[in-house]
Amino acid sequence: MNALQNRVALVTGSSRGIGAAIAERFAAEGARVVIHGRDAEALEAVRAKLAAAGAEVLAVSADLTRFDEIEALRAQVEASFGPVDVLVTNAGGNPVPPGPIELISEEGWRASIDANLTSTFLTVKSFLPGMKQRGHGSIVTLSSAAARRPTAHSPAPYAAAKAGVELLTQSLSLQAGPHGVRVNCIAPETILTERNQRQIPAEVQRTMVDAHPVRRLGTPEDVAEAALFLAAESASWISGVVLDVAGGSVLA
Repeated sequence: MNALQNRVALVTGSSRGIGAAIAERFAAEGARVVIHGRDAEALEAVRAKLAAAGAEVLAVSADLTRFDEIEALRAQVEASFGPVDVLVTNAGGNPVPPGPIELISEEGWRASIDANLTSTFLTVKSFLPGMKQRGHGSIVTLSSAAARRPTAHSPAPYAAAKAGVELLTQSLSLQAGPHGVRVNCIAPETILTERNQRQIPAEVQRTMVDAHPVRRLGTPEDVAEAALFLAAESASWISGVVLDVAGGSVLA
């Protein structure tokens, strides 16, 4: 039996990168996968790839900073696949470059908080009540090593938002656990997504490798394996943890 056989899994922000890798891994384990994104072309490419491999897959789109759009997304998923058993709140991003706090605009701050923390809160707000009512569910949130190991060059709004995701995760685990719902968080270090492969020069990548006791940078598949572990019943007594997928570079 596959680890997620007959489970409905929604992975937000899954039109590329880490989210797409998680969706693909879940599909390989028998899940009926709902992928989400706002880039229609990229989303369709992921949907087509999964469908060609034999997966049941549904592509949806919504602005995750708007609760009404998330509620409409949930209704669409439930009408097509049924209630969501596994929720991965991967959507997020860093809209503000690193810099002194006093030079960060109010708009940049709010954009960072909304894209990462508010979107996670609103998505969980929509899907958690049904999980609690049914007495089971697994939620995996996404933080970042930026929240675990801040530096002078960290993008402060992004790091603050991701730190908020971690505390939100732990608070949720306390509230949801008695209802049979587990909530855990993954905090990746630098991951060689397609975007990072393009944006980080090869010589810089080689330098970054030396900062990791495990001498390589992470891949989207590394995060996907962690997400699968936390989502599946093999982790049925694990809740409220923040799992560093960081090659040993973050030691709590």
